[in-house]
Amino acid sequence: MKNRLKVLRAERNWSQADLADRAGVSRQAINAVETGKFDPSLPLAFTLAEVFGLRIEDIFDPNG
Repeated sequence: MKNRLKVLRAERNWSQADLADRAGVSRQAINAVETGKFDPSLPLAFTLAEVFGLRIEDIFDPNG
């Protein structure tokens, strides 16, 4: 699934580790989601949306 995690992180000058800490997951999990190797669970998608202050659909493209 396509997503905007890398762009959103860059806008905030966060590393993958920074985002992982904020979301309560590993840096490897963030990398896997960013690169499309792993689709996040619904709870993780909600957590990421909350971290960025956005809606899930503002981050993830289910058609991608």
